[in-house]
This record gives sequence, structure tokens and C-alpha cells, in this order.
Amino acid sequence: MSQGKNDIAALLVALMVTVGLIGGGLWFFGRQFLNGNGSGDSPIATSPDAPDPASPNPASPPPAAGGATNLDTSVPDPAVLTIDGSVTMVSLMKRLQLAYAQTNPGLPTTYGVPDGRPNGTNAGIQNLANGTVVLAASSRPLNAAEAQSGLVGVPIARDALAVVVGRDNPYTGGLTLDQLKRIYQGQITNWSEVGGPNAPIKVINRANDSGTQSFFKDVVLLGGDFAPEGPNFTTLPRDETTPMLRALGNNGIGYSTVQQVVNQQTVRIVPIDGVQPTDIAAVKNGTYPISRIVFLVARRQTSPAVKQFIDMALSSSGQQIVQQSGFIPLQ
Repeated sequence: MSQGKNDIAALLVALMVTVGLIGGGLWFFGRQFLNGNGSGDSPIATSPDAPDPASPNPASPPPAAGGATNLDTSVPDPAVLTIDGSVTMVSLMKRLQLAYAQTNPGLPTTYGVPDGRPNGTNAGIQNLANGTVVLAASSRPLNAAEAQSGLVGVPIARDALAVVVGRDNPYTGGLTLDQLKRIYQGQITNWSEVGGPNAPIKVINRANDSGTQSFFKDVVLLGGDFAPEGPNFTTLPRDETTPMLRALGNNGIGYSTVQQVVNQQTVRIVPIDGVQPTDIAAVKNGTYPISRIVFLVARRQTSPAVKQFIDMALSSSGQQIVQQSGFIPLQ
């Protein structure tokens, strides 16, 4: 009888263990199903503050847009590396051409079509898009339509715009960014309105093909329109700095890249919001409000020679040329 009781007790224990295992299994697979893990793999444990393991690492920086690594170099090298674009970047481009020639003496380069005179950023990018040249220098970012057409802009340097008046202009103060905007939109027309003498302000605007003008319009005018042409508002027919400086006289105002005016004896640079464009730290950290990045632009499908020119500009020796040309290296 005692043996029979022991057998029954053992049977009951075994039955309870079996039921427990079945119940646990059902609970486990039910959890897996509810968690969407029908494969049977163990779920990955995460704390409430941990990132979703399927999402990108939140600490990773976003990929750089428009880098030279994005270029497809399946196009044969041209007989001549033709370049057009920014007048602002003339000195920089000439130095880069010389450096490129030292390592590629068999591939000549040109800057400016058809006569070696660059046509400005906007025309240069158009000449690249229609195949007249294989590379463009740009003093502004690409717009959406240009990027969608298969062009790639690669940053190569930092730059700042300087607002200038003639050396003999009796106005010696600074301007706020808003005052500058209102001057170029025709809302402030007399120097007395900004603390100067009672004299009309003669406004000199860069040519419509100028990337510097496009950048100025975006940053200073916030995309608004310039004042209409008139006796005291002139848009230059060609993107050239020297005629603009000569036109300032004793009551004019104009703007240019800082490296083209910093050593000019005939003009004075006007501080904007109390900051000078010659303050490199202020340009880098954005304290000076009219600063920018300049670019080399290529078609996404291009030649090894074009990519080599861009890579050279980004190299340590190329960034030294950037600095020697009056621009600010990227790093």
C-alpha cells in the first residue's frame, strides 16, 4: 500500500512538472508572437533610454553631402580641363591651376570661356550643365534644380563678404544687417538715416551672373528683391570687383569677397553688427553674419582628371593654397 502511494505521488509530481513546462512554453511563444518575433529568436534586451537597435547609431554624424567621393569617374579624361565660374575665386583658381599643372603637365587647364575671363558663378554652372566646361567654381551652394540635374558641389574653402565704402566717404560708422538690407532694398536712401551726413547713398550691386550677388540676396535680403535701378542704384553689367570699387566715390556702398578688398587703399570695410569680416574666428563660428562656403562643382558622372583636381584642392597642400589666396581653410 505504501509503495502504491509513493507511485501515485511520483505520478502527480511528474504531471505537475509537465503542465508547468507546457504552460511556460505557451507563455514564451505568446510573448514572442506579441513582440513580432515569430522566428523564435530571443528578443534583444534594451533599456527604456537605449536607441532602437534597428535604427542608425544616433551618435554617428550624417553623411556629408556632395563630397568628391560621390563622383562617378567613368568618363574619359578631356584633352583640356576647362573651368568657368566665380570671379570671386579667380586668385584661388589660378593658384590651384598652377599646382595641378605640376603633377599633371600633360593636361592643360583653362579658367573662363571663351577668352580666359570667368563669367561668374551662375553662368559658370550653366556652362558646366550644358557641357561647355567640365568643372565650375561657385561662390554659392547649388540650388535644388541644379542638384537634381546631376551636379555635385564640393566645399573647398570658407569666405566672407565685406561691405565697403570709398576712402573719402564721410560716413565712418558701422551698419546692422537690417540696415544693410534696407539700403539695398531702397528703404534707406540717405546716409543721415544711419547716423552719417545728409547725402544720398549710391548703391552699387554686383552683376546678375554673380554668385556673390545671389548669396548676398539670400543672406542679407532674405530672398527679397533689390531696389529698382535708378540714379542711385546701379547693377554692374559684368561681375568685376575693380569697376565696383572705382564707382564708390565719396557716397557709394558696395560688397565683395573680403580677400579682394582687404588690402585696397581706396576703400574702407564697414563692420556689420559690430563685427569685421577680417575676424577669422568670427567667420568660422558664424558671428560675422555674411560668411559662406565656396565650392567646386562637377557633373556626378565625370572624369578621373576632374576628381583629381577636386581632391588636390581638398588636400593639405590645396588647403594651404586656400589660405595663401586669402580664403579660410575648411579645417
